[in-house]
Amino acid sequence: MQQRQDRIGFAVLGVCILLGLTLLGYLLGHAALTYKQLDRSVTVKGLSEREYPADIVIWPIQYNVASNDLTELYQMLDGQTSQIRSYLRGNGIDVDEISVSTPAITDKSAQQYGSDVQAQYRYTAMQTVTVYSTHIDTVRNVMGSLSELGKQGIVFTGDAYQTQTEYLFTRLNAIKPEMIEEATRNAREVAQKFASDSDSTLGKIRKATQGQFSISARDKNNPHIKKIRVVSTVEYYLSD
Repeated sequence: MQQRQDRIGFAVLGVCILLGLTLLGYLLGHAALTYKQLDRSVTVKGLSEREYPADIVIWPIQYNVASNDLTELYQMLDGQTSQIRSYLRGNGIDVDEISVSTPAITDKSAQQYGSDVQAQYRYTAMQTVTVYSTHIDTVRNVMGSLSELGKQGIVFTGDAYQTQTEYLFTRLNAIKPEMIEEATRNAREVAQKFASDSDSTLGKIRKATQGQFSISARDKNNPHIKKIRVVSTVEYYLSD
């Protein structure tokens, strides 16, 4: 009798173990399947690109004078600086938007190094009047008429590097949230199309990276119009 009960007990224990192993196998298989599904993903990029006018212009106006007398040289500098200031103010540029640099004086007699060639003028001077303004259109209009001062005897230099006009865009923080939202929305549209084409369901974001904002001139003829661009990289989960 006792042996029969032992056999029944072992049989029940065996069935329990079998059921437990079966259930464990099912759970492990289901977990592996779920993990595999969650591991599927797609990485896409979303672009946001806009154009805005610059809000600050920095315009350096550089000019030269020459003389054999140092006192006369400084008088010429002062006179031409006053001419430029008056012209700028008369064309709508505020006085606090105009600054004048310290002149750079060159004594050519000290640079002959034994040469027999005599320079026509011993002293030359270069000075820069800089306009720093938020009134872009006003400044651009004055740029187009600067030749009027040239007719009055002012010699402007044509150094493309030192006299290059700069246009700045300083409102980036104000437009960042909107552009990031647009880039993310565009990325999701691309991911949704990929999921649809592959008979998958688009899930939540797995990982996202915001790209660097870039600011550049729209083209070489319109440097005062800025192109703002950002590309966001987003990875989404996919499931069947």
